[in-house]
Amino acid sequence: MRNGYAILETKAAAGGDDDLDEALETVAKTVEERTEKKLSKLIETTLKPFTESVTNIEKKMNRPSGASWTLPGGTSQEQQNPEVAALESKAVHNFLKSPAKAFDVNAHLTADEVKTMTVGSDPDGGYTVFPVLSQRVNKRVFDQSAMRRVADVQTLTSGDAWEEPIDFDDLGAAWVSETESRPETSTPQVGVLRIELHEIYAMPKVSQKMIDTSSWNIGDWLEGKLGDRFGRTEGLAFISGDGIKKPKGMLTYPRAATKDSARPFGTIQTVPTGNATQLTSDGIIALAYSLRAPYRPGARWMMSTATAGAEQLLKDADGRYMWNEGKAALPTLLGFPVELDENMPDVGAGSVPIAFGNFQQAYTIIDRPGFKVLQDPYTAKPYVLFYTYKRVGGGLRNSEAVKLQLVSI
Repeated sequence: MRNGYAILETKAAAGGDDDLDEALETVAKTVEERTEKKLSKLIETTLKPFTESVTNIEKKMNRPSGASWTLPGGTSQEQQNPEVAALESKAVHNFLKSPAKAFDVNAHLTADEVKTMTVGSDPDGGYTVFPVLSQRVNKRVFDQSAMRRVADVQTLTSGDAWEEPIDFDDLGAAWVSETESRPETSTPQVGVLRIELHEIYAMPKVSQKMIDTSSWNIGDWLEGKLGDRFGRTEGLAFISGDGIKKPKGMLTYPRAATKDSARPFGTIQTVPTGNATQLTSDGIIALAYSLRAPYRPGARWMMSTATAGAEQLLKDADGRYMWNEGKAALPTLLGFPVELDENMPDVGAGSVPIAFGNFQQAYTIIDRPGFKVLQDPYTAKPYVLFYTYKRVGGGLRNSEAVKLQLVSI
């Protein structure tokens, strides 16, 4: 007996080769049966910690059930994920290549095979989690000028300027007796108001790939942004533009404290608040009644939100607030609607934070309809240039139709 196997003795004799072959076949069969039983038991015993570890990992991952695979010896193990199945099969293969070694789960699994999948790491599965893109765009809201809404707007289909005759002069007249001579009286003169068109442009640049692959309609989005920006740019010019390559703003014309009959055309009357730094109720009342009767129908106030906040604190002589929110679309002050325009100055020494008048008669805006957008895909390839422009102009039409509140004594 050696190593648990019986040693068979053979003797050479006639016909001995057949006996020898039979004996060797018996030995081989016995070795094969015993080896298979021991190897199966060894594999099952050795794999036990591995199967338990896999089971614990799956419980922690809480994965849904799916396909299964079978261990050597017939042991069945549920496999919930095809990708994890491949990793575990790889680990089994690594073990079977060296069965004599004690099996250690962590020794046979690579870092990728035991790593936890998390959303916070793109390589560990984060790439599979996609954000939901809202169909609504959350965008910043800018203030738009009220001037285009309240002023006189003229749309030009041809030409580059607007001209309107001006008749602000007067003629002479005098009382005479029956026989008194009639000398020549003064003759009125007329003039022409001329407002020229100016050009405002923008040229954003977008890659061709962005236009082709974006889920947004980039062209429509840009047009909306351009329209908003053009509106804010021209609105500022209508209030404070210097007239150089842009409209001349209402607040940039000459001012004087004299009444309409004593001021030259194109000069706006200012009415002081009676305080060097603040608004006063007396100043507001004086401003309202400085506008003559022909211009009062359709008249309104214009001021910034900050000025409106200070104005709401003012009271009349009876202690009543002069500001009235009411139920109308616009709040009123002394019975006239209030327009809010953030391009108007805030209250401060020497500023003119409030305008009051009939803006339809006081200021004229001219423009060509809409704005033009030309897409240029050639000049800066692979980018597309959105060359956009608009022509607009503006100027004072009647300096008697509007008054300004001057913060001054």
